[in-house]
Amino acid sequence: MDRYYWGIDLGGTKIECIVIDRETDQSVIRERIATESSKGYEHILDQIKTLIDRCADKLGQYPQAVGFGTPGTLDPIHGVMKNCNTTALNGKALDKDLNELLNIKPVLANDANCFALAETHYGVVKRTKPDAQIVFGIIMGTRSWLRNCD
Repeated sequence: MDRYYWGIDLGGTKIECIVIDRETDQSVIRERIATESSKGYEHILDQIKTLIDRCADKLGQYPQAVGFGTPGTLDPIHGVMKNCNTTALNGKALDKDLNELLNIKPVLANDANCFALAETHYGVVKRTKPDAQIVFGIIMGTRSWLRNCD
């Protein structure tokens, strides 16, 4: 088993990687690069690979699996991304493309769901309302927030 948990937050403006030690639950690497989504889908894939390669070089170990928080969802019937605000991802088989590019097992989940789940099990919900039956989280992406500040 891999000693580390690897996670990627795939956003419209940045891609962030975190590597957590399974034994200590401590972050050992946290890096980010620009998504540059206006350059298209293939460029986004290249940015993901660049970031994972960079983190693997620092760690001295390449991941066996990576969890991806994505801005949309993988359609379970058609196998392509849908409802992504990073529109270059829509209609693409992101999990298959990442598998081929990185030669790892990618595990995709919607980033808002990841956020709510993390807060429930490790964050503010666990600390303040551990018996909560319903958790509601809101994510405001960087671009939408910036547009509303004009």
